[in-house]
Amino acid sequence: MVVVKPCENPEDNPRVKAVFDDIRATRKSDFINNVWHYLAIDEALLERTWSEVKEVMATPSDLDPFTKELIYLAVSIINNCEYCVHSHSAAARAKGMTQAQYAEVLKIVSLAAKTNHLCNAMQIPVDPEFQVTDE
Repeated sequence: MVVVKPCENPEDNPRVKAVFDDIRATRKSDFINNVWHYLAIDEALLERTWSEVKEVMATPSDLDPFTKELIYLAVSIINNCEYCVHSHSAAARAKGMTQAQYAEVLKIVSLAAKTNHLCNAMQIPVDPEFQVTDE
């Protein structure tokens, strides 16, 4: 069930139009997906969120774009965000993800969830070797 309704003509707002234009330019596509239409109910929220997404996901960094999508997909699965699972699965496929790679991501996510739950349930102390020191 939708909690908020998107604006009818979001690009009538110059701030929203500027963000949408930047999304189009950055992604080299005319497609503006639903998340941006819904975030457009608050221009400041839209601007901040797009700025962060652009900085982290669209700016070259030490991680390649494909790896970023796989991480985003894994976190979306764990957080049970249906929208983000679909969105970032599509983005990862567009960057070359195969069915076998998707299956491997699912194996890793489910294994991590299992071992995370076990460690939390048993309150296993962290090995001193894993602790970051100031040295």
